[in-house]
Amino acid sequence: MTDIIHRELGYKIMNLAFEVHKNLGPGLLESAYEEAMVWELKHADIPFDRQKVYPLHYKGEIIGGYIADLVVDNKVILELKSVSCFTDLMTAQVINYLKLSGIQVGYLINFNGTSVLLKRFVCSP
Repeated sequence: MTDIIHRELGYKIMNLAFEVHKNLGPGLLESAYEEAMVWELKHADIPFDRQKVYPLHYKGEIIGGYIADLVVDNKVILELKSVSCFTDLMTAQVINYLKLSGIQVGYLINFNGTSVLLKRFVCSP
């Protein structure tokens, strides 16, 4: 059986996302779900960074940056959404964050449905 990268942390994150959705329900702005996830992470004593910037390098210079919603324990990137459905651009966004950060695991999480929708991504280092 293949070993799942950051399995325990991933389960904790998923449970927190379900807890947020159970309490807030669908239809709010992304920022509301981010605030609630921050609250849950703090109260679970899980370290995280909020709105973490990853620089974009081009020919040896920094030409911009990308901002990840949440980075949990420097191991998992969370991109939070409140949309009707995921798009290819959202998928690309998470994959690009993983490439720029060197972090291997990311979750695209959508709170705007009758249930939370999570999509897990893994990139090779």
